[in-house]
This record gives sequence, structure tokens and C-alpha cells, in this order.
Amino acid sequence: MTPTIAPRFRAVVLLLLAVAGALLAGAAPASAHAALTGSDPQQGVVVGKAPTQVSLTFSEKVALNDGSLRVLDPRGERVDTGSPIEVSGTTYAVRLRGGLSDGTYTVAYQVVSDDSHPVGGAYTFSVGAPSSTSVAVDGQNVGGGPVGVLYGIGRYVSYAGFVVLVGGAAFVQACWQRGSGVRAVQRLVVSGWVALTAATLALLLLRGAYTTTGKAGDVLDLDLLGQVLQTKTGAALVSRLLLLAAAALFIAVLFGAYDKREDDEKRDLTFGLAIGGGVVAAGLAASWAMAEHASTGLQPGLAMPVDVVHLLAVAAWLGGLVALLVALYRAPTDTPLPASAVRRFSRVAFASVLALIATGTYQSWRQVGSWPALTGTRYGQLLIAKICLVVLLVGIAWTSRRWTARLAGKVTASAAATPRVEEVEQEEGEEQEKEPAGARQAAVTKGDAGAAADGHSPQADARAGGEVRADGDPRRAAQLARQRAAVDTATRKRLRDADPNRFGLRRSVLAEAAVAVVLLAVTTVLTQTEPGRTEEAAAAAASSSGSSSASSSAGAVTLDMPFDTGGRDGKGVVRLDLDPARVGGNEMHVYVQRPNGRAFDVPEVKVALTLTAKKLGPLPVAPDHITTGHWAASGVQIPMAGDWKIAVTVRTSDIDQATVTKNAQIG
Repeated sequence: MTPTIAPRFRAVVLLLLAVAGALLAGAAPASAHAALTGSDPQQGVVVGKAPTQVSLTFSEKVALNDGSLRVLDPRGERVDTGSPIEVSGTTYAVRLRGGLSDGTYTVAYQVVSDDSHPVGGAYTFSVGAPSSTSVAVDGQNVGGGPVGVLYGIGRYVSYAGFVVLVGGAAFVQACWQRGSGVRAVQRLVVSGWVALTAATLALLLLRGAYTTTGKAGDVLDLDLLGQVLQTKTGAALVSRLLLLAAAALFIAVLFGAYDKREDDEKRDLTFGLAIGGGVVAAGLAASWAMAEHASTGLQPGLAMPVDVVHLLAVAAWLGGLVALLVALYRAPTDTPLPASAVRRFSRVAFASVLALIATGTYQSWRQVGSWPALTGTRYGQLLIAKICLVVLLVGIAWTSRRWTARLAGKVTASAAATPRVEEVEQEEGEEQEKEPAGARQAAVTKGDAGAAADGHSPQADARAGGEVRADGDPRRAAQLARQRAAVDTATRKRLRDADPNRFGLRRSVLAEAAVAVVLLAVTTVLTQTEPGRTEEAAAAAASSSGSSSASSSAGAVTLDMPFDTGGRDGKGVVRLDLDPARVGGNEMHVYVQRPNGRAFDVPEVKVALTLTAKKLGPLPVAPDHITTGHWAASGVQIPMAGDWKIAVTVRTSDIDQATVTKNAQIG
């Protein structure tokens, strides 16, 4: 059974890495954590006089550059002048040149929210009367593409490296101090440091292209890198690199001077290492808290320290779990993992789970805000999945505790049994000495035939009761010593691996690590998803904006109709403008938005009008696709006045579509 453990372990790890990669690659482009909540002019409105500026209001502060806000005329030429400016709070504006002609103008924005995520979108307004436009705005999938995938992978690797580095070091100091001399544990902690350092450098280089052009060729653009260094996220990444330099010194002491000291001498150094390591670990956790979700929104002064505690608890639990797994599989026979170390880790894990429950509950309330947002937003659904994985992980950990209790007596018994094993081997060697010389000679190699004839074969001497007869030959003595050590190691390893309690603990800890890999991937996707509270606020603001737009255009009708096609990305709002909403020819504009107010470029939109009282219709309307999330039709004929039912069919995929209806008084 034992020889199959390592291949199975590798297969499970590869499978879980593939699942984690699929979660990261299948995630949508980084969702906007700052949503557009208002604009002037408003979306879809027709103004009689050209405005002097366009202003946008977001749900939180955003970072701007020269190309963050662009206004394009019907031919696609820019009509904005100067750099965007902050008007007040979360409102930003860009000035327009004078003498704008009538027609439909496109406002495109690409900014970075205060929690470090890129935000992009576009909408249209008209001066005088709507017109056709040739503008095709890119950047709607800002944060996506190959650069977005690489950035997501970098985030995952950075989280994993932090967990392994901090959790592995904490496991050595708090649970198994003798583990500082185990090569496999040393390699684990160092690999965590290398992974976190490499991922941080990669994120720093990718950041500029990730938040602007999305082009892989701009990753090494020094101008973009200079801009990144001036942002909050850039400062956080640089701070993380500096703290990693201090972490390298900590690792050198932990696995160098600390390991070489005797147990009594380690006590003085343990306290200093614990303080220094704790400060470095808290600083690394703060580099995430100061630049992401916790740094903006509701109660940031409380949310950031709570986020630090949450990250440290995750590292202590999951990182310690990985270190425990490595110790169970790779610890040498002369330094076996004692049951006392497993019991100590069990207590550390229990305290970590309590901290996770407390901090996670607060974070969930802060980011979700309501029960409908928990089940009706992507953030809430991912949060439910994360909670289920944590519950599963705790259940498996409970099984590990049972195996730990059974193992406690076995470790001592195994150590006591070692002399008896040697006695058995000595008896076997003595029995072999009694065999006929011909039988012994057949069992040895050709090069040792002469020695076997004298009764001194290396195999026989290695299995003898420890008495080495080298006849003054140092080379034979070294050979016999190596063989003896190999026999002892193989025997101890066989007895260790044959222990059903240790094997059961290995299996349950491996299952815990498997769930932890997927849990970390879900957490990474969660940090890139728009919080439910923000999404609901943006939807409410969009609805309010639509009502204002209807009242500002005299004679026009504006209808907002939420839809849900039932697909993975099937929720949104349809806004239909009919101007001047009278008998005869009318201009129709249809805008499809996501719940957060961003333009939603669905494959198809169809409209039908029915006057039920006169049994007239449905009259089909096939609007033309103008730009992202915008369809329009001119010359829509309304034959008579009345209460018309307007049905809009939205198709979000090859099979997912929905029809929503609303009545409007026309004429």
C-alpha cells in the first residue's frame, strides 16, 4: 500500500491545481468594484444644447489618468480637452470643446477603483437629435484577456506563497521546533518565500497593462510601471517586497543559527523569532488589506485590521496543514514527527478556525449587506461556496483529530520497539552465519566471492548483530557501515509506514490539503468580484437615473425592465427610450446593462409593440446594434394612440433568453 502513496499524492495535487486553474481562468474579467452611479448628461438623454463638460459619479473613489474619460463624436473622434479632474467626492469631469454638432456622442471611461480593480464602460447621449454612430468602444472587458488571466494566476500564487511561508514557519516554531532541521520542511518554507516574491514582482510588472491597455506587449513599459508605483496598489506591492527581504533574514536565522542550538539554548531565541516573525507576517498581510476590499467602503478603519487577522488565521491553518502533510510524508526516520506536534497543531488550527468565523462573519456582512445580495449576486454565491468548503474542511479536520489521538501512543511504542528490531536483525544475521558456505557464496556478488568464502561477505556482516569485521580494510568498513545504515533506515521506514494510525492521519490531512487548494482558488476569485452591497447600490442608482432621464425628456417615454435569462451571466436591466412617444415616426433606443450599471453587450435584442385594446400587433421592431450595450431604430411607426404593451426579448447566449414587458401610454 505504501508505494502507491506518492504517485497518488502527485496525481491529487495535479488534479487540484488544474481545478484551481480552471476556476481562475473561467472567472470573468475583474469585476468593477466601483460602479457608475450617475452621469451628466445622463445615459440616453437628448439635450437641446451641447454641454461644456461631461461628469461621472462612481460608488467610491477612483484613480484617473489622461485617457480615463473620453468623449467621442459620431465619427469616433475625441471631443474632450484636457485631463479629467475631480469635481467633488466621487464625481469626476472632463471638459468638451465648443461648437459641438448635433448627433449621438459616446462617453467611454476606464478607471481604477479604490480597492485596486480596473473599471471600464461606455454610454451614449445625444445633442439635438439622435444619430447613427460608428464608434466601437474597446476596454469593456478591462482587466480581462491574457494579461487578466496572468494577473489572476499571480494573485493566486501570491496568496498560496503567503500561506505556505507564514503557516510553515509558524508550524515549526509553535508545533515542532525540531522540524527546523528537516530538509523537506525547510524546502517548503523557502518555496513559499520564492513563490510570493516571484508573484509580487510579476504583479508589479503586469499591473500597468492590466489596468490600462490589457496588451501583453505593455508589460515591460517603464512609463506604465512608473505610473503604477505612484498608486496605492504599487506602494503595497513595493512594501511587500521590502518585507520579503526581512522574511529572508528570518528564514536564514530559523533554519541556520536557531537549528544549530541545543534545546535549552533555543528558548532565548524562540521569543525573539516569534516577535520578529509575527511583525513580518502581519506586515505582509497588511499589504493586501491596505490596497483591496478592506481599504474602501464601509468602516475601513476597522475592516483593515480585521482583514489582517483573517489572513493570518488562514495562513496559520492552511499553511500549517501543508507543513504537517510534508512532515508526515517526508520527515526522515531519525527525526519522526511526534504526536505531540500534531496535537499542538490541532490546537492552533482550532484557534484559527474561531478567528476565521469571527472575522469572516464581519467581512461577509460588510461586503454583502443583505440576504437578497447573498443569493442574488455573484459575490454572494461565491461566498456561499467558500463557506461550504470551510465547513467541509472543518469536518475533515475533525477526522484528523481522531487519528491524532490514536497516534499518540503509537509513536512512543514505535520508539521503544527499535531495539527489538535490531535484536531481530542480529538473530537473522546469526542464522545466516550458520548456513553452509556454498549457500552464502551463491548470494553474494562476483567481486565479493573471496570474502564470502571466508565468511565475511558485506551482506552477511551488514545483517549481523552489529559486529563489523573489516580485517583492517577501511574501504570494507565504510561499505559495511553504509549497508548497515540502509538496512536500519529501511526497517524503520517499513514499520512507520505500516502503522495504520499514521497512514489514516496522512490520508485525512491529504484530503484537507486538497480542499484547501480549491478553497484558496475560490477566495482568489472572490477578491476579484464586485461585492454584493456595491452591486445592489449600483442597480438602485441606475434605476433612479432612469427615472430622472424619463422626466428630463419632455414627450419621451423611458422604461426600465429587469431581466434574468437564467444563464451564468444572465441578469441585467433593459432601458428602452421612445422619443417623442406619439403617433407616427419615433426614435427608439435600447440600452442593456448589467446589474451594476455597466453596458452589457448581449448577442441579440428584439422589440415588439402590442395595443391589446384594439387587438393590434404585435408589431416587430429590429433595432440595429450601435455600440456596446446600445441598440437603436429610427422611424418606428405607432399607428394610433393608446396603452401599448412593449415586449423586449434579450438573448444572452445561444440558448438563454428572456422576454420582459411593460405598458406605456403613447400619443
